[in-house]
Amino acid sequence: MSISVQTLVKRFGAQTVVHGISFEVARGEFVSLLGPSGCGKTTTLRCIAGLEDADAGVISIDDTVVSAPGQNVLVPVHERQIGMVFQSYAIWPHMTVAENVGFPLSVRKLSTVELTRQVEDALAIVGLSALKDRHPSQLSGGQQQRVALARAIVGRPKVLLFDEPLSNLDAKLREGTRTEIRRLQRELGVAAVYVTHDQEEALSMSDRVIVMDKGRIEQVGTPKELYRSPVNHFVADFVGRASFIDVIKGDGASGWRTPDGTVLDADEARANGQGTYQAMLRPEDVEIVDGEAAGVDRGRSLSGRISESHYLGAYTEYVIDTAGAKVKVHSRRDFDVGAPVILRIRPETCRLVARPANAEL
Repeated sequence: MSISVQTLVKRFGAQTVVHGISFEVARGEFVSLLGPSGCGKTTTLRCIAGLEDADAGVISIDDTVVSAPGQNVLVPVHERQIGMVFQSYAIWPHMTVAENVGFPLSVRKLSTVELTRQVEDALAIVGLSALKDRHPSQLSGGQQQRVALARAIVGRPKVLLFDEPLSNLDAKLREGTRTEIRRLQRELGVAAVYVTHDQEEALSMSDRVIVMDKGRIEQVGTPKELYRSPVNHFVADFVGRASFIDVIKGDGASGWRTPDGTVLDADEARANGQGTYQAMLRPEDVEIVDGEAAGVDRGRSLSGRISESHYLGAYTEYVIDTAGAKVKVHSRRDFDVGAPVILRIRPETCRLVARPANAEL
């Protein structure tokens, strides 16, 4: 494994912010740490980089232990052979593009010829060779980000680490830079750990995603696994958009009953027969039809009324009051706020998740 994190613990004073988490990243694999602010993802990344000292656990890079407090092992940042891209870019304004990219190599005491060669290689990979003599003030935001990328890959590091590198870019530029980062990582064939709170970034870029909350790992899986089969309410709600309806098991084989008595057929893969559950619905999986149309089949469907409508171009997002909940639905059809509607749900897209203990009754 290129990166191995075993039972990592990090404290700040009396507060534990990372609670004994473990994961591995294979060579050539792109893994995202996804979660809300304060979940411990950036602290985990900084411990891998050596910018924070772990309080317990073992971190290895390319099978070399770089952090093991219990064994009194702590390898300095510059000896870990990592490349890192920060949220703020961290580009020196008084240095040229070439000087910024070559800065990490200066501590390695390379010859001028070798340093120049590696800098030129890195600039060529990110397409900035023609701008090597410019200063950061003469560059756009996207060009500055590419300088940071070139600096991260110069010298061909063993792993790449990204700390929310796209948060300062506009939406259009973020989309293009996502593609660039993934292309670079694949071309170099190195392991990458990418920290973000943006689920779209994580889903579109990653081989696997690690969802974190309150310093713990909630679920690890491919983007499709997390989106289609979340293990709990938190993951379902954080990864993509979802609506939740409280349900209880019906009598015999009669499905799951909502608070208003409607019976739903659901994917029961996550139900073990204990505790209480919610039906999790993705907005694109729910079909909405006119509730007053003649001949509408109402069997095992939800009846409701549209309370909100938001036109988003490719579709309209409707919020429907139904079964004691608010259900979001994406549709290209036009409905008026206040209109009665029927929601049709296929059993395989109606997934059960455990009802969180702090949910309102």
